[in-house]
Amino acid sequence: MFTNKEIENIRREFPFLKLKPNGKNIVYFDNGATTQKPREILENIQNFYETENGNPHRGAHYLAMKSTEVYENARQKVADFVGAKKASEIVFLRNATEALNLIAYSYGLNNLSEGDEIVISIMEHHSNLVPWQQVARKTGAKLKYLYIDEDKQIPFSEIEEKVTEKTKILSITGASNVVGTNPDIEKIVKYVRENSRAKIILDGAQLVPHRKVNVSELDVDFLAFSGHKMYSALGIGVLYGKEDILNEMEPFLTGGDMIEYVYEDHTTFLNAPQRFEAGTANVEGAVNLAAAIDFVNKYGMERIDEYERYLTDYCYEKLIKLEYLEVYTTSNKNRAPVISFNFKEAHPHDVASILDTYGIAIRSGHHCAQPLHRFLGSNFSCRASFAIYNTVEEIDYFVDHLEDVRRILGIES
Repeated sequence: MFTNKEIENIRREFPFLKLKPNGKNIVYFDNGATTQKPREILENIQNFYETENGNPHRGAHYLAMKSTEVYENARQKVADFVGAKKASEIVFLRNATEALNLIAYSYGLNNLSEGDEIVISIMEHHSNLVPWQQVARKTGAKLKYLYIDEDKQIPFSEIEEKVTEKTKILSITGASNVVGTNPDIEKIVKYVRENSRAKIILDGAQLVPHRKVNVSELDVDFLAFSGHKMYSALGIGVLYGKEDILNEMEPFLTGGDMIEYVYEDHTTFLNAPQRFEAGTANVEGAVNLAAAIDFVNKYGMERIDEYERYLTDYCYEKLIKLEYLEVYTTSNKNRAPVISFNFKEAHPHDVASILDTYGIAIRSGHHCAQPLHRFLGSNFSCRASFAIYNTVEEIDYFVDHLEDVRRILGIES
């Protein structure tokens, strides 16, 4: 784990920590929504536009070739980071949402039919739920849910009951953005492979930024994640897909740079990844994501994971002792660095607004997980989520001001 001195040095790398909203030192606990950016990531953006800006895969001049080089180097770096066998298995998109929609519309709509089954969990972000609702509606496939127990874990009996030979899609989060659950993906994949021919999709939006993921070892067919939750710029997402599956899928969008030949009456398309990257690419985003990978690799994913678990455990133990709170996050210490909770007699937006006056940033709302909140018996919650630059002292400050929130709202302790 990191020493106090190391954390001090890490925090110096993040310019946003100089902000003083409402005259208070900022405490940023909304990392599940997006992370703040270290100085080297900000400088990387400037360097790209000063020295590497061109339109990749187009042109024979220096900057066109340079932008192609850095774009494809970024693809290789992402492939290495997630354990893909080939760089061609990495598709750059806007975000994890677009990646999951691409799978649903390009693979799902063209391969599912009436009587087939799609299995997802009740914990899914809307981005891994609504697309499958649409696919089910349009194809006649049946959508089935894996439900969680009192500790927000998926009982294996749910897998055994819901996955059958009719299952064509198993799409599941690697880490819940509300309750923090990390499903046992290895065990689930093994069972699905033995009992169905389903394609397995892993939503890694809340997993990849915090833990080492190797898609080849996990044997998932697809992985989706975003860069902005891992210290890179907004607007860059990744789809990993097994090469043979990607090359059998229809393009999601069509246009420039994804074609082989265009005739008056038909068009032939390039293989993946180009067939899914129509139009001018977000080269800045891809290069910036590669820089973010360098940043986390500099400190080590294992150490980052260990430190974030330490922060999560510390905060969880503090919050469950407050009788006026209801904490939704799993007690299982194998969890993502998110803690969701509610004051038993207050709206989350009121709580978040009061905390903001003290410089504390948390999330309030349904976190794009309405079915999960209803399952938990609530429509909304507050959420604190942690990253490498957060500290125990910030958690103490946060907990102290929860007492102020209670007092201001007139809630009994």
